[in-house]
Amino acid sequence: MGTPASTANDLTISISQEVRVKASLEATFAAILDEMGPRFSGEDGKSLRMKIEARPGGRWYRDLGDDNGHLWGHVQAIKRPTLLEFTGPLMMSYAAVSNIQYRLSPVDGGTLITFKRSAMGMMPEDDRTGMTEGWADLLDRVRRNAEGGAPS
Repeated sequence: MGTPASTANDLTISISQEVRVKASLEATFAAILDEMGPRFSGEDGKSLRMKIEARPGGRWYRDLGDDNGHLWGHVQAIKRPTLLEFTGPLMMSYAAVSNIQYRLSPVDGGTLITFKRSAMGMMPEDDRTGMTEGWADLLDRVRRNAEGGAPS
């Protein structure tokens, strides 16, 4: 007997989150690039040595030095300071693809970040369950960074 067929819910992830930031669109956009790039860290707080080539088609990757590393994705769309979108496998080393989208809009007193993450593929259940919390933590770091607090 083979394994049971997967349903669409077993093969997809959809995360939507919003965060208000008491900072300008430009400062918030810069904080996203900072937190997704050089400040990006693992659960243990250690830097993952991420780099972003912030242009259409640019790579988002983990640089391990000596031409070693992991491609997480490509910049699918960038429209400073209101849109940043990535497509690629991200941290997933299995048959999967993701799309991440940050849309920024002005609101009274600052900026609203609307974050969406969609993924499709053969994702182990334990990977699927921790993703929502991880992205919420990253958005909180972006907010603190943009607002001039001590980013962690």
